Amino acid sequence: MRVHRRSQTLIFKIVYYGPGLSGKTTNLVRLHESVPDHARGKMIQLDTETERTLFFDYFPLSLGRLGSYKVRIHFFTVPGQSFYNVTRRTVLQGADGVVFVADSAPRREHANLLALRNMYDNFEALGRDTGDLPLVFQWNKRDLPDAMPLPLMERLLNPEGLPSVAASASTGEGVQLTQAYIVRAVMEQIRRATGGPGVELTGQS
Repeated sequence: MRVHRRSQTLIFKIVYYGPGLSGKTTNLVRLHESVPDHARGKMIQLDTETERTLFFDYFPLSLGRLGSYKVRIHFFTVPGQSFYNVTRRTVLQGADGVVFVADSAPRREHANLLALRNMYDNFEALGRDTGDLPLVFQWNKRDLPDAMPLPLMERLLNPEGLPSVAASASTGEGVQLTQAYIVRAVMEQIRRATGGPGVELTGQS
């Protein structure tokens, strides 16, 4: 979290993590499209031949207030391919919350597990304790006719039963709900840590 006292603004960072082509970029595109122009910033996107997001997608979103402070959130994605791991770790630096976007396509169990382990390894390398890190799982591509069963994905990736959302980012289903879950988790953690007042969020369900 960054505090801008002059403008009375708190800035939080939420990172979308997951294997390559799981739908991280699509999530942010759909989310960006759903936000009114006056409440969103420009989204920056860099493509390569093999991985749609080379560095990150980013946009600030004005969400409401935390006490006397305005709240803004910066959303990032990490590149999916493992040889961009330095970039992944850099993007994770200072994250206040994470959405893990898992691929429901068949035979993607191993890719999902590798990406999840890599995420925890990178947090460990950054000296971060993930025990109290706000984390939401998104089971993306549920529109596939042969999508992996949800109980299997929960058992493999989310044995602790953290918040999760079934989604299809390509159609927008579950995208806003995922964002609402992670934003509320981050805000609630800040409230508990500071003993401050509740959070007033605009544009949340």
